[in-house]
Amino acid sequence: MNEIVWPTIDSKHLIVDSMQMLKLEKEMFSDGMPQEALMEKAGIQISRWLLKKKPLLKHGITVFIGPGHNGGDGAVIARELFLKGFLVKVWCPFPIKKTLTINHVNYLTSIGVTKLVEPPDANGKELWIDAVFGNNQKRKVDNTLIKLFNQKFYNKYGKVISIDIPTGLCPDKGEPFLGNAVKADHTLAIGLHKIGLTQDSALPFIGELHHIDIGVPIYKLLKIEKKVFKVTYKDLKNIDLPSLPKNSNKYKRGRTLLIAGSEKYPGAAYLALKGAISSGAGFISAVLPELVAESIWQVAPEIVLKGTMQSNQNGNASLYSALKNIDLSAFDSVAVGPGIGIDNDDWQKSKDYLISYGGLLILDADALNRISESKLGSKFFLERKFNTWITPHSKEFRRLFPDMKSDTNLRLAGDAAKEFNISILLKGANSVIANNKKAWQIFGTDSHTARAGLGDLLTGFLAGISAIDLTFSRNVPTDFFAKYVLLHSFAASKCKTGSNASAIGDELSKIMRNGKTRQIS
Repeated sequence: MNEIVWPTIDSKHLIVDSMQMLKLEKEMFSDGMPQEALMEKAGIQISRWLLKKKPLLKHGITVFIGPGHNGGDGAVIARELFLKGFLVKVWCPFPIKKTLTINHVNYLTSIGVTKLVEPPDANGKELWIDAVFGNNQKRKVDNTLIKLFNQKFYNKYGKVISIDIPTGLCPDKGEPFLGNAVKADHTLAIGLHKIGLTQDSALPFIGELHHIDIGVPIYKLLKIEKKVFKVTYKDLKNIDLPSLPKNSNKYKRGRTLLIAGSEKYPGAAYLALKGAISSGAGFISAVLPELVAESIWQVAPEIVLKGTMQSNQNGNASLYSALKNIDLSAFDSVAVGPGIGIDNDDWQKSKDYLISYGGLLILDADALNRISESKLGSKFFLERKFNTWITPHSKEFRRLFPDMKSDTNLRLAGDAAKEFNISILLKGANSVIANNKKAWQIFGTDSHTARAGLGDLLTGFLAGISAIDLTFSRNVPTDFFAKYVLLHSFAASKCKTGSNASAIGDELSKIMRNGKTRQIS
């Protein structure tokens, strides 16, 4: 199976940092694109977007024009809306420095647009457009201005729209430069999405995120190194997973093994198995704690029990006694971790079986915690020479990689994936999936589905669905990992019977069973 680039490489999906965007713009200028033309294009495209949202405009518009070219974009927007018959005012909170922006503002006043001398009233009903500082902002902003915007935001008398980046928000980190930033109802990202806009820390500030296409040439996008893709539920229509042959038997529909649960956490095993069953995998085996093994036939009789795990005095599962009697090479994928608890002595005896396993190894939860507390630590991944996926949340990640420092989850995941030659799902509101070359940022998920047990369900689902795809190939690339995670999240968002893990597992089964089971389009 050749590695598939998913989603499409285009300006809607690619995410860049501020310097990458600046470089792209400079290349366009050196190719002959006038700065005036790019400013016009950005301002007109945003105006067209606004004109499709006329309820936002019915009480008038006040555009906050900054000192640079972001302010120039705002001036073009003000001109276009004024010429369409809307009541438009502008205010320049700082002295304007760019000649292009000065010229646009002068023209605005010449055609009758009101230029305010004093700050506008935050209690008015008009739309405020934040065109103060965009992609090039690098330091803190006058807090008085931010307080004025946020007074408007909290009063809810009229909406706030930020152009490219909310003022006061770092375009690379997604955090306020100092304490606070403009809180927008909508943020309109120009050209490409900036890394800061898709980070969890940016969510309180950006409101709804929209893309404004300014026609960055595809051949320039193809040259961007270490590509980062923004993916949403809309990208499921192009997920393009292979269909199973109608004559394939259960052994050719994926063979997976789950090692999960303990006396302390028996429910984790059940949820992981439910996730694997929902994937449609043909042959699901499990190593379970004795407590769960005795009753699993009542809730999941299709599971083949390969062994049982005793528990130590603290109720944590012991893997070694079961692993030494299992031929792991019989499985396409093996998932270890949900609810097994911590037992360092047991991990020390068990790890070599997992290091030498030649299939896809998926490690979650307590398997990651055991690694972080072991003698090898994260060097475990370097000892393993085969495909490995890990699924930590932020605390588990910090325990695994205590020396890894970066300013965003995207970079943290990418750096760890590269150093340890693994694929990583770093869980969060906007989860990141990364390997050593690319990353996928899932965006626009349902915040109400962050519930206990969903990680266990996901681990089982990853094990089952990857095993199916491994019947077609010796390797499943990381973009498939990203697709699987997006499918799991989509099921959570579509579940009408509740947001608990068990209900979402049922919804996942429906999605995988329907007529589009292996090709959601």
